Amino acid sequence: MKRQISQACVSRRALLAGIAGTAALLGQPALLRAHEVSSNPTFRHGVASGDPDATGVVLWTRVTAAGPVEVTWELSDTPDFAKLVGTGVFRTDASRDHTVKVLANGLAPGSIHYYRFRLGDALSPVGRARTLPQGRLERLGIALASCSNYAFGFFNAYDAIARDSNVDFVLHTGDYIYEYGGKDGWGADVAQAIGRVQAPLHEIVSLADYRMRHAQYKTDAGSQAMHANHTLLACWDDHESANNPWTGGAQNHQPDTEGDWNTRRAASIQAYFEWMPVREPEWLSAPGRKRMQFWRRYDFGDLALLHTLETRHTARAKQIEYTDHAKDIVDQASAEQFRKDVLGAPDRPILSPLLEQDLEAALSDSVREGRPWRIIGCPMVIGRVEVPDVAALGIVPDPAPRLALAKTAEDFARLAADPAVALAWKGKYKLPDYTDAWGGYPWARERLYGLSRRAGAGDLVFLSGDSHSFWVNRLADENGRPAGIEFGTAGISSPGDFVSSGFDDGTAMALDKAYAEHIPEVDWTDNMHQGYVRVEFGRESGMATFVAVDTVLTPDYRTKILRMVPFARRGSTVEITES
Repeated sequence: MKRQISQACVSRRALLAGIAGTAALLGQPALLRAHEVSSNPTFRHGVASGDPDATGVVLWTRVTAAGPVEVTWELSDTPDFAKLVGTGVFRTDASRDHTVKVLANGLAPGSIHYYRFRLGDALSPVGRARTLPQGRLERLGIALASCSNYAFGFFNAYDAIARDSNVDFVLHTGDYIYEYGGKDGWGADVAQAIGRVQAPLHEIVSLADYRMRHAQYKTDAGSQAMHANHTLLACWDDHESANNPWTGGAQNHQPDTEGDWNTRRAASIQAYFEWMPVREPEWLSAPGRKRMQFWRRYDFGDLALLHTLETRHTARAKQIEYTDHAKDIVDQASAEQFRKDVLGAPDRPILSPLLEQDLEAALSDSVREGRPWRIIGCPMVIGRVEVPDVAALGIVPDPAPRLALAKTAEDFARLAADPAVALAWKGKYKLPDYTDAWGGYPWARERLYGLSRRAGAGDLVFLSGDSHSFWVNRLADENGRPAGIEFGTAGISSPGDFVSSGFDDGTAMALDKAYAEHIPEVDWTDNMHQGYVRVEFGRESGMATFVAVDTVLTPDYRTKILRMVPFARRGSTVEITES
């Protein structure tokens, strides 16, 4: 029987609070709590740290200023800043949107430092930063986060992460911002109701637009609390630029009205690097890299390797659209032909050759050096999520009668826009739920699994985002050989797909149950909640804890644990060990 644990915690308004009954921040000074936006007009976007190695970490803030200014940064071993271990001056201006980003170097491995910034008499909130450990390490706690959409609600899960004393680092696997806008855009009705209308109101396209959207997201108090308390490990997904990009464009980019795609993408990447605590290419050990080549290797002593992936801008082939092929899929044989010849066509990559080279080298190093864990920070779910026959299961109506009446491409498009029809059609042929995730790129997925086996690392732990659902998946390659396990996180505020598609709660929960019972790689999934996953690694075993918040519609919230999933090493493999 799978364990189901539900435990309530105190609200954000409480002065001292914890996750799952632990006193999460009892040992941390109150000055680490995020300031209210209006209380610090100079540093109204808070502070952040990120992209660490064993001897350095990026420190970030942004100042509200009219012209060029010189900002002082200070680093100390203690939160009272009685003795500084590092300080400097950073000059910023409108050319970088008055952001401040420095690389604090020369620090001890596995150390905790406190940092702050000064501009004149104004003092920033205090942040806490960690470097990566070296040598023997008994435990590592990572909070997995993804999909924070300002319009859909408050970033309460970020606040919960800030309070979680079992978290050492935060891994954000993308969709840190969303590009959508307009009074009728996705989530606009919710935003209007709760007072979180996006800025700018329109869809973001220009550099000024992307900067403004990043700025707005970093005014959220939960976001500021998380960034102040924990060092960030980040990769991006699609919405940091536009929905479903590939190397030649994006689904949500219309050149006729929105200009050149390369210009828009460059603007989104520039704003990302300005507003996020990530290393500039010249701060990396590998020379000649570009901002677009945004993947990282993190070594946690002798315990774990974490390698993030870039899956959108450096190699991705254009995704397959079901609507372009639906008329040719009329039975199981034609569906299998589509799966083999269209979805499974060779040379449809997601990862660039240079990333594959770096990843294989990192995995080989970790095996040779005897690290127990190899973790992949993955922007999208990699498990085989092939929709079961939900119509035959009686969860949604059989779409066949309606599809039989469709005579034109426009007819099919209208039917495809109906979530129940689209889901039932995919379920009839057991097709992947989304073609922009790894399920739409099976050749690329097998290539990644093959790379892992060559490195002697067929025991990966994928920590994945994008889907707005929680996942526990057991992975295998196309020949059934174990490839590792996957834990996926729900959105910080983005709603679950079944819920946002308009299914009632009963149907949405029935779909979750059907996925878990009828998809071989899926052990459990939940699209009903927002939250994060805390993944803790010991020497031989670990625990994934799925933490949900009860609301994102108000900053007052409670947390509960939906599920705790133990996992362990078994020889050369890694397995989920709950019964």
